[in-house]
Amino acid sequence: MAAKPDRIFDRDVEWHQLVSFAQSTGDGRLGVVSGRRRQGKTFLVEALARQTGGLYFGATEATEAESLRLFGQAVASHLGAVVPPRFTGWDEAISYLFAVVGQAGGPVVIDEFPYLSKGSPALPSILQREIDRSVAEGRPGALLLCGSALSIMGRLLAGGAPLRGRASLELIVRPFEYPLAARFWQLDEPRLAVMHHAVVGGTPAYRRFVNSDAPDGIDDFDDWLLRTVLNPATPLFREARYLLEEEADVRDTALYHSVLAAVANGNNTRGGIANYIGRKAADIGHHLNVLEDSCLLRREPDLFRSGRTVYRIAEPLVMFYQTIMRPQWGLLESGRSKTVWRDARARFLAQVVGPHFERLCRDYAMIAPPGTFAALPGEIGSGVVADPARRSQFQIDVAVLGPALPGEPRRVLSLGEAKWGDTMGIRHVERLRRARDLLAEKGYDTRDTILACYSGAGFKPDLLAATDQQVRAIGPDDLYAESIA
Repeated sequence: MAAKPDRIFDRDVEWHQLVSFAQSTGDGRLGVVSGRRRQGKTFLVEALARQTGGLYFGATEATEAESLRLFGQAVASHLGAVVPPRFTGWDEAISYLFAVVGQAGGPVVIDEFPYLSKGSPALPSILQREIDRSVAEGRPGALLLCGSALSIMGRLLAGGAPLRGRASLELIVRPFEYPLAARFWQLDEPRLAVMHHAVVGGTPAYRRFVNSDAPDGIDDFDDWLLRTVLNPATPLFREARYLLEEEADVRDTALYHSVLAAVANGNNTRGGIANYIGRKAADIGHHLNVLEDSCLLRREPDLFRSGRTVYRIAEPLVMFYQTIMRPQWGLLESGRSKTVWRDARARFLAQVVGPHFERLCRDYAMIAPPGTFAALPGEIGSGVVADPARRSQFQIDVAVLGPALPGEPRRVLSLGEAKWGDTMGIRHVERLRRARDLLAEKGYDTRDTILACYSGAGFKPDLLAATDQQVRAIGPDDLYAESIA
């Protein structure tokens, strides 16, 4: 197998999938690689082409004529031709690609494919014809289409799309999971790692945006923010705005920013979002769908109330921007970052780090070692448990359910509450016990339910004294136990 270049951090699984696709046998093979910008897709596919002797072509925003000219130059360079072929259209270019380039060995990689299909809508149909022809004629060859416009890439293989059913690889390059992100930034303090991840998440390119500047301990976190994310001279300062503008399906960016601001301010239902921005709930369905397709917004079901969902911002940097930066954008651009941060720090801890810590706790439950729960989790999320007798309800931040099995009650493997800034005590355990008993009355199987208290500030002695096999106290050290060991 072709060796992965040293400059690519981790991504071992993705590299193995790509090389296996490129070096496998078969006629007219098609692969699709997608993922949000800044995740390192280009690093991967460019290295793949280089290591396997393939053709790499990175498309740009250009007219069809210019794109064809650039494509011809890439083909000539790959084949060692002195004069680049001149293509009159993509029909001719793709026919040449499969007839000549595909026979030269190595995969053909077309990066940022949405730039081409946007200017030439017939391109997917042309590719379908040539792929089918290659299969029928037994011609070898592998074509890899890559792109960052998720709304477009997601439709390439969907429904009645021309390329539906043709792909043998569909790879999504995702941000690093939070333990891996801490290793990538070389952070060895768990509390610092949580706060840092709440700002930049697991996007690898952001480290390059700040010249690999990482906070030197938790006492340096504020200064790190001021010299990087809140510094108008760094690319990261405007990145959250560009993430939205780069999506092809986004037209009225102001409205989309307002939707994200509504969610950042705690309005996480469709009705709440619509009321915040002054629209009817029926009028924002398209905008919510676009933000979901772009992986900027995530819709999560309430695990204990059927048919109810909440929206959460999926990209930490966007959450930080909407909560901290956007309300004071003018002051930040004028260089008054210290003043803005001094006023916003408490809001950052409550509205950014707090909810993000809850998300990391759910992620922890997903990747927890085997044996952590009585069975393998089937679903992990959050939900609300109603208490009619006391006319109240319990918000469960980390709910772990077993797989849904026909004819059997749903197992509740764990119920958890997460608090970033509060020292948790036995009263939090009692709340979880009450929620567990209410779920048992509703028919859930709670015999093996673990009650988990997740805290970023520590635990009171009464809670620590009560911990056993069914009561757990989990802090940042536990979340990062294996990655920062």
